[in-house]
Amino acid sequence: MEKNMGTIDRLIRIIIAAVLILLIVLKVITGIWIYVAALVAVVFIVTSMLGFCPLYKLLGISTCKD
Repeated sequence: MEKNMGTIDRLIRIIIAAVLILLIVLKVITGIWIYVAALVAVVFIVTSMLGFCPLYKLLGISTCKD
């Protein structure tokens, strides 16, 4: 897997994931939306850690400077 995410992109995804997790913990998000938010948070964390986004690959996007 070739990295296609830059540092700022990865940082933004981590921040969004943290906010989603916080909203779940504080019970701001309820019902089925808990599962949706949790899934998005997990995907954002994993893609940030790997530096690779499959959707970016499909669309031919790269925010990585390399």
